[in-house]
Amino acid sequence: MDTTLTPWWQTRTPVRLAAAIVPFALCAVLYGMREQVPAASAVLVLALCIVAAAATGDRVAGLLAALSSAVWFDFFLTEPYLRLTIEDGDDIQAAVLLVVIGASVTELAIWGRRQQESASRRSGWLDGVLSAAVTVSDGASGPDDAVHVVAAGITDVLGADSCRFVAGPVRDRRMAVLDHDGVLTQNGHHRDVDRTGLPVDEYVAIEVRRSTRVVGHFEVTAATRAVRPTREQCRVAVLLADQVAPLVDA
Repeated sequence: MDTTLTPWWQTRTPVRLAAAIVPFALCAVLYGMREQVPAASAVLVLALCIVAAAATGDRVAGLLAALSSAVWFDFFLTEPYLRLTIEDGDDIQAAVLLVVIGASVTELAIWGRRQQESASRRSGWLDGVLSAAVTVSDGASGPDDAVHVVAAGITDVLGADSCRFVAGPVRDRRMAVLDHDGVLTQNGHHRDVDRTGLPVDEYVAIEVRRSTRVVGHFEVTAATRAVRPTREQCRVAVLLADQVAPLVDA
């Protein structure tokens, strides 16, 4: 069992607490220096605090930092001091900008993290395809081992429960079939896997072709939960399946 603890800075609760408390502490310090530090400089300091919270990729933390900054900026750094009242128009604009900055930077940070995760997944899929290709081409492993590696890769890419290889073409024409374009066809109709997910009550077949001949197929099971792979994931799964064609048709 893995007993590695998640670092405190990677959990949400401490980050959100810090996002709410740090602006208060900064504004309290800046209140004591208000004669030396103009309001514009204080806004920049708070903006940095907001950016730091937003950079965690936690939308709640970013918004908490923005709202906390706006409230405590009003309380400590605008006249009348130590009251939640703003009389100067410029100070009102600064408080509003703090909230807008926080919301905008948070959304940008979340978008960036999603792009990074997507790129990481693509890299993982590519590594899986390359690993399967090497396993097949080097001849060090037997056909059964290579097929097992590919089946595991398909299971992982699609997020399915299991996958097994069956020699020969698909016998049951009612079975859903995943083609080389990543399109799932069931009973003669295309199925939107992104929306409806893989069938949970029957296998999904991925045909293994050598030239124009179907030499076998993988039967994928996704019965325990809704699995909605993207079309890109489906195409990677088909590409993985093709790696075993030279072995099973030897």
